[in-house]
Amino acid sequence: MSGRGAAAHTSTAPQGEPGAPTAPGSLDRLRELLQVDAVAITRRRDGASQIIDSSGNPAHLAFVIAQPADACPFGAPRVIADTARCPGASRGLTRFYAAIPMPDGTDNPALTLHLCDSRPRGPAMAHRLEAMAIEVTSRAAIGRMLRERTQERDRHAAELRAQIERFERASETASIGIWECDLSDESLTWTAGVYDIFEIPRGASIDRDSTLQRYTAESRAAMAAARARAIEDCSDFSVEVEIITAQGRRRWMRITGTVEARDGKAVRIFGMKQDITEQRLLADRTRYLAETDVMTGLANRSRFQARLDQVQDRHEPRPIAALLLVDLDGFKQINDSHGHALGDQCLIEAARRLGACCGGAELVARIGGDEFAVLIGPDMPAHAVEALAAQIVDCIGQAFVCDGQSLALGASVGVAHCSGGSSAELFRRADTALYAAKAAGRNTSRVFVPRALSA
Repeated sequence: MSGRGAAAHTSTAPQGEPGAPTAPGSLDRLRELLQVDAVAITRRRDGASQIIDSSGNPAHLAFVIAQPADACPFGAPRVIADTARCPGASRGLTRFYAAIPMPDGTDNPALTLHLCDSRPRGPAMAHRLEAMAIEVTSRAAIGRMLRERTQERDRHAAELRAQIERFERASETASIGIWECDLSDESLTWTAGVYDIFEIPRGASIDRDSTLQRYTAESRAAMAAARARAIEDCSDFSVEVEIITAQGRRRWMRITGTVEARDGKAVRIFGMKQDITEQRLLADRTRYLAETDVMTGLANRSRFQARLDQVQDRHEPRPIAALLLVDLDGFKQINDSHGHALGDQCLIEAARRLGACCGGAELVARIGGDEFAVLIGPDMPAHAVEALAAQIVDCIGQAFVCDGQSLALGASVGVAHCSGGSSAELFRRADTALYAAKAAGRNTSRVFVPRALSA
């Protein structure tokens, strides 16, 4: 076109600015395609128009800026075929002008494409240029939306990968892994955490049969029962099991599973496996400390009382048949004469001897300073219980040598057979028999006999 100014490309926004509507050179190509002197893109902000990109003769930009910011309300184009014929339009270099809103999915887009030329156009040609501009900007908008969607998808994928990586790191820290079993062929899928729990190289071939062999017999049965119930009911399950890893180490593992069903039929089980070995060891240690006499290693009074109270439980699979109360004779004199340190050694030795005598007992406990108790189960007949009491007296009465000193220690034993009644009643009877043994001269045993004591 003759009489046009030198082509130039300017932009008031830095190239690559987030949200930039065009790539470098695209406005030049658009200006050449539409055969106009200048094209520009403005952004409407705070009621004013700001040129953010342009191409062509910059002398036309003054006309663009002079247009009202809301010249294209509700996204409708504004076309002036000949400014000389348009009342109110300023006369100057620009004779043809078109403002095309750039679609962004709203009724009043913020970006507008401006076309300027020093030659006027006829109405038909003006609307043809308008249509061409709309088509080009629509394609650009579609391309931009596709790029944005691709970027959004890539961003979501990156976030998902990051979340998976964070989960895997957290899983390793917590010794957790994800597992899945396809019920159609019993095939297994594990994440790295499960391989680590079993101490199997990550990614190694696995199958359910060989995996089950790593469970102890009791745990294998417990898991099989929980799994079968969940499959039958299409429900969830949780079970704690013990395994032997590929390296031969024993570990405890908590398994949780959820059954996925289709049309009421179980098709898949998935869930988590967590190494809880340290938790179990801590729980066992805590329970041991709560139930054990620290000095002697025997059960303490709390554990003894809990087991004794089961004498009243009709559903207890191992009922109590008899109770023996043992009181050391001569311990106070040793404690007073030789000190508490030597007295403690006497208690430890007495506990060791008592435990050695009562290997078949349900429970051996220290229930007081120098008082011990033995609970007998149903497998030992009454005459054997009484023989055990005599054996305890003889065993503890053996000489105890410590630091070159021979110390005299003995024991009195009271025996009560369980013949109904409460745990408190059984204890009272054994205590009565113990006092009878002490009254008989100590270092002996007595059995509670109701008629003899009441005579």
